[in-house]
Amino acid sequence: MPRDPPRPSSSSTACDWTSPASIRSLCQMRSICTERRLDLKPDWLTADTAYGTGKLLAWLLGQSITPHIPVWERYPSSDGMFSRSEFIYDAERNVYVCPNGKLLRTSGTVHDGRVRNYLSQPQDCRTCTLKQRCTRAPFKKIARDINEDARNHARSLKGTQEFERSSNARKKVEMRFAHLKVQHGFERLRLRGLTGARDEFHLAAIVQNLKTMALRLIGPPTRRPSAAMA
Repeated sequence: MPRDPPRPSSSSTACDWTSPASIRSLCQMRSICTERRLDLKPDWLTADTAYGTGKLLAWLLGQSITPHIPVWERYPSSDGMFSRSEFIYDAERNVYVCPNGKLLRTSGTVHDGRVRNYLSQPQDCRTCTLKQRCTRAPFKKIARDINEDARNHARSLKGTQEFERSSNARKKVEMRFAHLKVQHGFERLRLRGLTGARDEFHLAAIVQNLKTMALRLIGPPTRRPSAAMA
């Protein structure tokens, strides 16, 4: 059984729920609470790129939940340099193979609790004719997420019909939150505690629903032309 994620503090300012680690904990907490209280377990979950970290993707797959989430890529390619995808990972030997056929190996040490570094040999890089397109350092380093298999699985789902359908559904829901923020100035919660946050959000949702109902029943307001001044 997976360990339960930490419960959030009752104070709305006690924790930064925008960090990747906090997002992961919040998502895990919601999933566990939904299963325990409502006897519901989702088959898939959709979210934006902020949720696409290796740890969360691996946790979702461990719960048999399909992640329809774009992977959070940390390795943007530089102009004129080899991209990370041009270094081929050999799972059987646990090495990366560079475009010139040289090997990048790892000591197995996990850095920052999330990656293993794969390094080339400096003597190989010194005599390599492709070094100018590879790295400006004495050797090449590739950081591989310890949950890279989960990230690769999530990448393989992107572009499928199911992924696109759930992404479109997510955008429709998020539009309501964007409307609250832009049109009603609902940028932050002003009441402290979980109860206060729930009540404040319920009031904002009621206002939004009443506005939607009025627009559908009555229609948008029409502007009357102003009277001309003599």
